Amino acid sequence: MAFTFSRGDFPADFRFGAATAAYQIEGTSFGRVGSTHWDTFAAGPGNVVNGEDGRVACDHYHRWGEDLDLVRDGNFDVYRFSTMWPRVMPDGRTVSAEGLDFYDRLVDGMVERGLSPNLTLYHWDMPSALADLGGWTHPDVGKWFADYTEAVIGRIGDRMDAVATINEPWCVAWLAHFLGGHAPGIRDIRAAARAMHHVLVAHARSLEVMRSAGQENLGIVLNFEHSTPASEDESDVLAAKTYDGIYNRWFAGAITGGAYPADILEVLEPHMPQGWQDDMAAISAPIDWLGINYYTRSIHEAVPGAVWPAERAVPGDLPKTAQQWEIYPEGLYGFLMRLQREFTGELPIYVTENGMAGADPGDAGLVDDPARIAYFDAHVGAVKQAIADGAPVKGYFAWSLLDNYEWAFGYDKRFGIVHVNYETQERTPKGSYLAFQRALVRD
Repeated sequence: MAFTFSRGDFPADFRFGAATAAYQIEGTSFGRVGSTHWDTFAAGPGNVVNGEDGRVACDHYHRWGEDLDLVRDGNFDVYRFSTMWPRVMPDGRTVSAEGLDFYDRLVDGMVERGLSPNLTLYHWDMPSALADLGGWTHPDVGKWFADYTEAVIGRIGDRMDAVATINEPWCVAWLAHFLGGHAPGIRDIRAAARAMHHVLVAHARSLEVMRSAGQENLGIVLNFEHSTPASEDESDVLAAKTYDGIYNRWFAGAITGGAYPADILEVLEPHMPQGWQDDMAAISAPIDWLGINYYTRSIHEAVPGAVWPAERAVPGDLPKTAQQWEIYPEGLYGFLMRLQREFTGELPIYVTENGMAGADPGDAGLVDDPARIAYFDAHVGAVKQAIADGAPVKGYFAWSLLDNYEWAFGYDKRFGIVHVNYETQERTPKGSYLAFQRALVRD
């Protein structure tokens, strides 16, 4: 089974990549890594499927050369990776030479293979020592993150093609501090409001450090989810708008326009840190590109009499992934056009994550994943159409290179285009990997 697109269908400077995240693949039991809030969150009953954590993951710490070969041999241009904060600073403050040495070797390996390194500084691995102090709710977290940024960029910044400060602030703040579904697993509106602001302050402080160091091509990665009302009833329309405000407009509006959406701020402002308004100019400092992660849509209905946001998601009737996320490529097209129209103008956009979880049984020989091939084909097609209609999309990165630790879902959900046998760590390219390999052949 093959894709209907090829590299030649896109502008000459369009870039294809594969993406991973440090905690999900490296293995925290290898090298000197401090405890993270994901280790302790996973130790809580019911927080993570089977109580699984990232101690071994995909053993990328030892197998990184093999994994980079897969990126190169798949004909990808870019490898999007992240550094692990507690590997660089095990106690959250003291720099580990051993940790930086690992990332130095890793980046050299990318360059040697002709891959462009695309770094994300934070992909959800807060050191436990800082989480003990309040983590993303603490007013000094921006300074902590700036110090971490300085350590990483000082060592590997010279070889970076692009750097993102933070991956998916909605997950870092709202999912983790209001819904409680990610580490640290808090369900408190005051903690959530502060995290929603402080994560953007940390982005701003990190950006300042990198600009001062002369680092170029800087951005942030936001996740977007298409929000659909369950009916035309006014209450359902408002429910979908509220979800859109928390998930999409809060972060996009602050980053690109220096303002939070009024309808959401009205509720969260009493819980925001004092003087938050003074941070908005720094939060909206110019970036060089915006990364968007897109997977699905959700349908929302009002819940009369419930505590704000008084809405809930209801099942839709579209085909679904193994994670029960609806497959809706039209939503990706819609966001690419909406961002240009409402937020970013001609700012370059990269689709930094897009992919689907599948069952993907077996590990002997080829792992066939026709549903994933169809998913990628439809979503890359949506990107192609958005470019044709004027959206400044400059790249597309598949999530993920490897099956890996899928956070609260443990190792149960497989997003990889390469199958990983977690017992033997054997890598087996799936049909989707081979489809990319064929489609991305260079003339």
